[in-house]
Amino acid sequence: QVRLVESGGGLVQPGGSLRLSCAASGSILSINIMGWYRQAPGKQHELVAAINSGGGTNYADSVKGRFTISRDNAKNTVYLQMNSLKPEDTAVYYCNDYFNPQGWGQGTQVTVSS
Repeated sequence: QVRLVESGGGLVQPGGSLRLSCAASGSILSINIMGWYRQAPGKQHELVAAINSGGGTNYADSVKGRFTISRDNAKNTVYLQMNSLKPEDTAVYYCNDYFNPQGWGQGTQVTVSS
């Protein structure tokens, strides 16, 4: 089982952009679907984007058209490009194996505020 480490979060103004990275300690080739999730204060984890091994993607309605998920199997990394950020995107963001989820890691904090 690979270890997943998220990075790239920060404080950004509404309308800004961030690119999150999810680095795996080993190959992600065997992971069919990778997902980016987020957890806002007082709420449960929410799946915001997913990508399969063939590059097919799916997005939550709340982020469709603003977020883009991608994966680089050679670098064992999954990315989440977030554009046109809104205050309601504020959350801790996590990546995980969609079908065989691990325990949640530390995640990366994204705060959208003016």
